Amino acid sequence: MKIAGAPISWGVCEVPGWGYQMSPERVLTEMKEIGLTATEFGPQGWLPIEAEARAKEVGKYGLKPVGAFFLAIMHDPEIDPIPAVKKELEAFKIAGGEYLILAADSGRDGYDDRPVLDEAGWKTLFGNLDRISDVCAEAGVKACVHPHWGTMIQNDCEIRKMLDESKVALCLDTGHMVCGGCDPVAIVKEYPSRTVIVHAKDVHKEMTDKLLPGEITWSQGVKAGMFAPIGEGDIDFGVIVCELNKAGFDGYYVLEQDIMIDEEPPAGGGPKANAEKSLKALQKLA
Repeated sequence: MKIAGAPISWGVCEVPGWGYQMSPERVLTEMKEIGLTATEFGPQGWLPIEAEARAKEVGKYGLKPVGAFFLAIMHDPEIDPIPAVKKELEAFKIAGGEYLILAADSGRDGYDDRPVLDEAGWKTLFGNLDRISDVCAEAGVKACVHPHWGTMIQNDCEIRKMLDESKVALCLDTGHMVCGGCDPVAIVKEYPSRTVIVHAKDVHKEMTDKLLPGEITWSQGVKAGMFAPIGEGDIDFGVIVCELNKAGFDGYYVLEQDIMIDEEPPAGGGPKANAEKSLKALQKLA
């Protein structure tokens, strides 16, 4: 089992005003200390944007770059996402990275609100997804869609529509899928060849069940501890790992526990301790 870290488990996020943002030095050091050997790059600008500087920063900690979470507006015919994608792929050539993990940006700040797409919007989105997949394939990078709360691909019906009407691969984000009313185990069984990378999140379902009815917002849920270390929430990762093994999955499991923090945590505590719990839980399943 290949396991990587993600800066969001340390509270590092692209959303403006998303709590205290820990430094790359602290986060990458702690990833290394708990035994991780690979990482995603985190939000644009957290690590140096310039490719050689980015590669140097990650390389200092002996971590292999897995790829990047990449927000792109793909449903608006007036916006072409390809130039930004190509720029990121150029950085991949120097800094490394196997996966461009796409989220269908709503065009609004944060994840608490989004527009509703008509069929023209869906057609534009799927067309751009296929274009991006082709551009990435030419560069030797795997493009995949990350279903994400507050983006244009959030709910179970939208995830299935994406899988049925486009050819792009899937980032199986277990937590976000449950938030959108989708069963990740069912998706793996029905679309066994589509998952190329896993964002391994555990959740407290009594909280995620309040999202679709609008009883809480995304940010309220995260602040209240909606996400848990793997094994302490309600997702059965044993079944997920088993089904992915049956499907021949050989990609990364990326540890993610979406959190917000208010200040620099004490050494060895908080995010590091929780990430280590998640790592050990997955290693037991392996």
